[in-house]
Order: sequence, then C-alpha cells, then structure tokens
Amino acid sequence: MAELDDVVAAVANSPAILAKRSIGLVSEVLGASGWVEGPGDDGAAVDVAGRTVIACGEALWPPFVRADPFGAGVAAVLTNVNDVAAMGGLPLGIVDTIVADEAGARTALEGMRYAARLYDVPIVGGHLTISSDAAPAISAFAVGSADAVLSATHVRAGQDLVVAACTEGAVREDFPFFPSFDERGEDLAQDVRLLADIASKGLAVAAKDISMAGLVGSLAMLLEWGTFGADVSLEALPSPRGVPLAWWCTCFPCYGFLLTCEPDRTDACVRAFTFRGLSAARVGRIDGTGVITLGADGRSLPAFDLTAERVTGLGRDLAPARAGGGKPASAPRGGAGPGCAAP
Repeated sequence: MAELDDVVAAVANSPAILAKRSIGLVSEVLGASGWVEGPGDDGAAVDVAGRTVIACGEALWPPFVRADPFGAGVAAVLTNVNDVAAMGGLPLGIVDTIVADEAGARTALEGMRYAARLYDVPIVGGHLTISSDAAPAISAFAVGSADAVLSATHVRAGQDLVVAACTEGAVREDFPFFPSFDERGEDLAQDVRLLADIASKGLAVAAKDISMAGLVGSLAMLLEWGTFGADVSLEALPSPRGVPLAWWCTCFPCYGFLLTCEPDRTDACVRAFTFRGLSAARVGRIDGTGVITLGADGRSLPAFDLTAERVTGLGRDLAPARAGGGKPASAPRGGAGPGCAAP
C-alpha cells in the first residue's frame, strides 16, 4: 500500500514532468496545431505525394551531454527512433548536430555510431562545430515512413491502455534511465519496428514512447490533447524485478511504449510484444474524466488531473486533418482542458 503512495508522490515531485510545461511556449509563438501534423505528437506526419513521412527531433539535456557524451550520442539516436516508432513509423535515417571540443565530438559520434548499428538506422548527415569555448550541445533528427499513423488524436474513451516495455536491464545510478542494450542487443532494431506492424494491422490506434517524463507523465501527454483520463492498475504494470515502482514510473526506459487499443484488439496487441520476448499487458482503460488514477491493493489515488493542470500546454486546432491512413482528427469526447485552444 505504501508503494502506491510513493508512486503518486514521485509523480507529483518529478522535475521532468514540470519541465514539460515550457513546451507551451511553442504554441504561444506558432499558434495551435492539429498535433498529428505537428507540433504535438511524438513526430509530425507529413503527406509527401500520397505517402506519409514521419519527422521528429530531439535536443539532449546539456548537463547530460557534458557528463556523458557517449551516452548522449546513444540517446540522440534512441529517442528519435522511439519517436518514429511511437507514430507507427519505420526509421529511415538520422541527421545530427554537434557542438563540442574535438574529444567530446568524437565520443558523441562514437555513441551515435553504436546506437545506429544497434537500431539498424543510418546516420545520413548533420553538422559539426568544433569549439572549446562553447558549451557542448547535441541535437538529432529522424525521418521515417508510415503506412498507418498512431496518434494522440485517435485516443477515445473506452479504449484499453496497454504498456509494453523491456523489463530486462539495469538501473543507471546517476540518471533516471533504464538501459536494455546488453539484454536485447540487436533485437532492439526489430523491437522498435514492431509498432509499425501493429499500426498497419490496426491492433492499436495511438501510442507514445515513455520518455523523460516517465510512465505517468508520458501518459498525461498522450491524454492531454483530448483531456482524457485513465484508471491504471500498478499491479498489472510490467516492471523489472527489484526496481521500486516509484522509480520505474518516473524513469526513461530504453524501450517502453503506451498504446491505446479498441477492446477487441487488445489481446492481439499484447501478444505481438510478448511473442518477441518483451513485457506487455493491459493496465487500464481510457475514460473522459481527465484524471489519471493509479490503483493497487484495492486502493486508488489520483496522480495527475488534466482538468486542473497542463503537461505541455500545447494548443490544439480541431479543424479536421488527415494523416497516414486518413483517420480524421475530429473533436474527442474528453473536452478541452487548460492550455488547449478549444474552438
């Protein structure tokens, strides 16, 4: 019972979730968007001559770049590949930008090379500035393709919530990251491409990778567009042995995804992951309350209320839009929460 309280407290005090609120600046300057065409989802779905191209990018946290340039290089590839996968896409290439002294740049590129080989995605270009005066900085961008798009704009009340993750790995002591590179090895390349297959078969309609905001924060981001809520069972949640749930629910796993499924497709979606030796389970259901509730041992507590606080604060444009498979981004049933540009 104390573990439930610990998870809720960890979410409430998560600096990574708090940091996501600054993303609202994008909408303040650029205006609201339909999310699926960007900004809003993990990547933008762009129609190119009748085909759907996924584009996304990440800037690495400067203290992380400074402390571990190799790890930052790995993360530059990992985060982009996961973002493409979360959109139902196949990663096609990575472009990077690096500002660092020669030693730091070399180490960062070695990390990118390692991850690019692991995920079987080429680094196709970028920009390099060698400087001993400037603070080190790394950004990377990915392009992918999708036959069917998984988007937060497809979330609806009544869908099942599935969590899929690699629960084999080791806790990183200096950073809330759970790597599984040694445990999954080259299997990771097909692990991330599994979501494109799931999307094309209609086994899920929406997805989000579990990133720096952790499981609960990432779920809040997935539900923010429609101000939806969810009732999540911590007892059903795939998790690594010996790792406190409070840490697991606020960390960035190497491989972790949230998906929403129509109830008659949930079992098939879960089996797609478990067949590959990954952990996956239905952990709850999407509802229209706007509140993420966590439950364990017969108790439940609210962990995030989207009707009272924002995550990113990105505005939404509810004008119908089409992306990857033609599903319209029509108004959801959850209502418009704070920070959303409702009509």
